[in-house]
Amino acid sequence: MADSSGNQSKSRGVVAEYDTPDALIAAANRVREAGYTKTDAFSPFPVHGIDEAIGIKPTILPWIVLAAGTTGCLTGLSMETWMNAIDYPYIISGKPYISLPAFIPVAFELTILFSAFAAFFGQWALNGLPKFSNAMFTSPRFDAATDDKFFLYIDSADARFDDAGARALLDDTKPNVVEDVYDDKSSPNVPRFIYLAVLVLAVLSIFPLLVIADMRVTKSSKPRFHIFWDMDFMPSKKPQQKTILFADGRTMRPNVPGTVSRGNGEFDIDDQTGIQLEAMAGGGPDGSTQLVAFAQQADGDAAAQTPWVKENPLTIDRATLDRGRERFDIYCAVCHGRDGFGDGLVNQRAKKILATTWTQPTSLHDERLAADKMPDGQIFNTISNGIRKMPGYAGQIAVEDRWAIIAYLRVLQASRDATINEIPANKRAKLAREAEQLKKQIEAAEAEREKQAQANEKQAQAKKSAEPATEEAASEEAPAAEAKPATEEAKPAAEEKPAAEEKPATEEAKPAAEEKPAAEEAKPAAEEKPAAEDAPAAKEEPAAEAKPEAAEEPAADQAAPADDKN
Repeated sequence: MADSSGNQSKSRGVVAEYDTPDALIAAANRVREAGYTKTDAFSPFPVHGIDEAIGIKPTILPWIVLAAGTTGCLTGLSMETWMNAIDYPYIISGKPYISLPAFIPVAFELTILFSAFAAFFGQWALNGLPKFSNAMFTSPRFDAATDDKFFLYIDSADARFDDAGARALLDDTKPNVVEDVYDDKSSPNVPRFIYLAVLVLAVLSIFPLLVIADMRVTKSSKPRFHIFWDMDFMPSKKPQQKTILFADGRTMRPNVPGTVSRGNGEFDIDDQTGIQLEAMAGGGPDGSTQLVAFAQQADGDAAAQTPWVKENPLTIDRATLDRGRERFDIYCAVCHGRDGFGDGLVNQRAKKILATTWTQPTSLHDERLAADKMPDGQIFNTISNGIRKMPGYAGQIAVEDRWAIIAYLRVLQASRDATINEIPANKRAKLAREAEQLKKQIEAAEAEREKQAQANEKQAQAKKSAEPATEEAASEEAPAAEAKPATEEAKPAAEEKPAAEEKPATEEAKPAAEEKPAAEEAKPAAEEKPAAEDAPAAKEEPAAEAKPEAAEEPAADQAAPADDKN
């Protein structure tokens, strides 16, 4: 079949042109009723009802999106369950391993992501995209499809297509023009210059990557390359930068003298920082160097040269000290202790559990914190901004309360080494009496302690000396029991002798009588044995009772020879 120019080309179908959308819809209904299924309509704007007229079925794209969204949701839940409950169980704030409320955000994001990709690429697939050409573009009249004309196209791929029959059917719909659509006569091959251009661009794109890689691994004496000059070199200055606009060389300007901070009208800027800022700013470059070094927590010399506030701005009275003590007990005592020696509850706990990273809080009675060595302003700054591991409390303690704490701290420091002259005169006599009473109590306690120590020492010596006598008494238990009848028989005989005759025997028996106290001293020692030795002590009791008779036995034996001698 020949096209309008007389060239032989393959026919792709027949197209008809209409002036109104109603005519297009009527023609589409006629073609659909004739049994054609591969048709299409073109219009400058959407025409309502054209889908039903052409016979386009509802798209399956929503089902594709639903399936993709469900897949994304299940993928997110499965991924989180595997990661958080199986592969690496991770407890967060006591929540269960599988916590659906916590899993919802990730599952939702994957649902949206999968749905978006399915909708985008799904409509490409359903519409047969991408298409780089269309046979309709060969018709010069088709350009009006984007202006004010409407076209109905019957594809030659339709099973019922017949060129003559299709033209006759379209002629019955009263179109403006009916014409055949032919294939594009241009070559399907891509021009060679396009391949060449792509190759050149690919080679050139490697050079920036090579330059970047070289700059990452090498050093350069030149500054980095600035692509956006207006962003890298803006007229504005950063707070800590130098500038030539002001005499002191500082970019950040100090507050105007007399400036009152909002919310702290009763305190000037110095009392709110603990630093005499005007004195610092008035020093020119030195002042700016001090401020910058201090802000960066520089060496200790900068802090020593800082013009700190020397005096407490509050009126020191009983109410101020009570307020300071209350705030001190709330915020400071937990680490520094209520006495200020740095042994608060937190420190005690840290030592108990052997916390290796814990730092002992500074004792507030340290000489470095004395009023003549550390001004009140420096302590105020430490409370406000913190130091080392101590955090700042500016957001928790009001300015007035911080100064009240400092006032109480100075009183607490003075109370440790206070002299009698620092005490009010009306209280000195009372304190002197209390000191005298305390001294007497200490002396009495010391005397009682010495007395108790002496008593304990005597008791220990008596116990030590009684141990050999107890063993000797136990060894003499059996002979004493056997000698008891003989002693009792000898006793009446000895009593019948005249006093003059008994004297020698008595003198001879004196050594035996002197041994009696030793046996008597052994008896209390034997009675002091522990409860576990009660049974052996009970067995030795008769022997202990027989000791007086046993002690007299030698005397009786000696008295008998004396009688015989007489």
